[in-house]
Amino acid sequence: MSVTQVKVILSGGPADLSTMQLSVPEVALGQTLKVRHGTGYEHFLHDGEYRTENGYQAAVFRWTGRTKIAE
Repeated sequence: MSVTQVKVILSGGPADLSTMQLSVPEVALGQTLKVRHGTGYEHFLHDGEYRTENGYQAAVFRWTGRTKIAE
C-alpha cells in the first residue's frame, strides 16, 4: 500500500529551517510537525493553507513554538 506524501513549506521559526525541503505523509496534515533544531524541537501546524512554489503545490506549516530536548 502506497502512502501519499505531501511537500511542506515551513513558515516562521528559525530562518535556516525555511530552506529545508520536507515532505510528510498526507495523514500528518492534522498533526503537529516537530523538527529537531539545535537543542530542541520547533513545532509547526498546518491550518489548511497551500502554496504553489517552483511548480509544485505544498502544504504551509506555520511555526507555533519550541520545546527543549529533555536530558
